[in-house]
Amino acid sequence: MTFSSRARYWLPLLPLFGLLGFTYWLNQLSRPEPGKPDNSKRHDPDAIIENFSAIKLNEQGEPHFIMAAKKMLHYPDDDSTTLEVPHLTSLSAERPAIHAIAKLGIISSKGDEVFLHEDVEVLREASASQNELRIQTEYLHFIPDQELANTDRTVTILEGHNTVQATGLEMDNKARTLKLLARVRSEYVPNKK
Repeated sequence: MTFSSRARYWLPLLPLFGLLGFTYWLNQLSRPEPGKPDNSKRHDPDAIIENFSAIKLNEQGEPHFIMAAKKMLHYPDDDSTTLEVPHLTSLSAERPAIHAIAKLGIISSKGDEVFLHEDVEVLREASASQNELRIQTEYLHFIPDQELANTDRTVTILEGHNTVQATGLEMDNKARTLKLLARVRSEYVPNKK
């Protein structure tokens, strides 16, 4: 058999091979690209700062608000910032300093609100006219610029010989007010003589 006679047998199969090749090519085009992860659902930090500390000054250039934490993490997917073991301090020349600590803090995306979670403790330093005041709760919403704080959770307040428990609290440091919202119970232990 010569080459030309062999080619004659294969010639009718050429369109079939072309059709198979074209079908394979179309099949490859219609398949989705494999293995590309969907990073839009990931919640990974893009910035991590250890032993973080920041100071906000008032109009006179004096420290007004101090925020510190063991670690700060920023997440770009929702523009949130978390703080591990945050310590917040609000300073004023007219009022005693207020310190707040917790296990976890979350800063709003605008940076104007802080949400404290787990073992939250607030300490208002003593002054000439007021005793030291401690507030314990599991959650506290803090607005530093307005010197406001609130919670809808159970709170325990310790001041001198007074112990007060309540559900919910609104605190305005500028006005020097503390409003308890519900289920208030108070206990006073007088000094022993």
